[in-house]
Amino acid sequence: MDRQCPPIRFDSVPIEVSVVSGLRDLREFVALPYRLHAATPWIPPLKLERYQFLNRRLNPFFTHGQAQYFLARRDGRVVGRASAQVDYGYNQYHNARWGMFGFLDFEDDQGVLELLLGAAASWLRARGCDRMVGPMNFQVNDEAGVLIEGFEREPLIREAWAPAYYQHRCEQAGLTKAMDLYGWDLSISDRERMDPSLPKIAERARNRHGITIRKMERRHLRREMDQFAEIYNAAWSRNWGFVPYSKADLDAYAIDMQLVYSRDWFMIAEQAGQTVAMAITIPDIHQVYKKMQGRLLPLGWLYYLMRGRIIDRVRVGFLGVLPEYQHTGVAAALYLEHFNVAQGTRQKKGEASFILEVNTSMNRGLEAMGGRIVKRWRVYERQLAPSG
Repeated sequence: MDRQCPPIRFDSVPIEVSVVSGLRDLREFVALPYRLHAATPWIPPLKLERYQFLNRRLNPFFTHGQAQYFLARRDGRVVGRASAQVDYGYNQYHNARWGMFGFLDFEDDQGVLELLLGAAASWLRARGCDRMVGPMNFQVNDEAGVLIEGFEREPLIREAWAPAYYQHRCEQAGLTKAMDLYGWDLSISDRERMDPSLPKIAERARNRHGITIRKMERRHLRREMDQFAEIYNAAWSRNWGFVPYSKADLDAYAIDMQLVYSRDWFMIAEQAGQTVAMAITIPDIHQVYKKMQGRLLPLGWLYYLMRGRIIDRVRVGFLGVLPEYQHTGVAAALYLEHFNVAQGTRQKKGEASFILEVNTSMNRGLEAMGGRIVKRWRVYERQLAPSG
């Protein structure tokens, strides 16, 4: 694929950037990627879900953050969109003054991107931010980064997809790399690709350290999410982009997980009845969304009910171990359980994605599972000079 960016187009019709105001603007904000990415590997999410996600009263992000949405128009036609947001929970935890940008979509026009980034930077600067990081919708735990490798592959649930020109335009706009994220392809039915030491380490975890694995119960899922938060906050607290889950975040996350819950893939590792590690692997509901084409009606709801017959891949969404138990080999036991589960389900393949390039232990573990990197996303940053 030719990745050379075409020269900047100069258009006599000016580009106007405005704040999203009212239902009509919001509809255009939501609709843009459906038009922009038609006939690409991008998979349209449910429009109803997008409206809920952007709603300040419904999304728990707004209990610890604020955001503004922008549209770029040329001659009345929407040609780009972006958000600017401040996560006060993140800034308080890290003693930082970061602002984020996200929901970035734009036609292949440098001027459109420059104006959107300028609007986001101005909004963040006025709120005391000294750095702009993104894209992320709204946090790094949501869709994050610009795809820079793997354009031909479909995105799995909560994976970002963008055409190749996004990277070139972003870098042409002076954005610099903050962090790369990896997407690993996993064939969890092929034990021959597995590191032969993995079963031995898993056996040691069971026999020497008393590690057992059980599956989460749907009726107790909200309570299990509290344990998930304890593991996550302890295991990931030093990771780039980390922000602890609030109660409101967990309430919403538990509802999301109910919609994609699969007992086979929601795993808890225990020692003497104490939770020491977790793995939440999600059946890829994007395969259903692809058939629904963003709509519940007329037949979208039927595809959802038939999801068990449609979904044949998973996304490893989270795997974490309490630091004091990392020596036990419990991670290997959870990795091996993925192969065991795959033997008895339709899901034989998947991806582990949004893995930080600096997360050495996770990347080594996925390599031991026989994985290979097939996608990369880049999160960018820009220093913001003080306003005034």
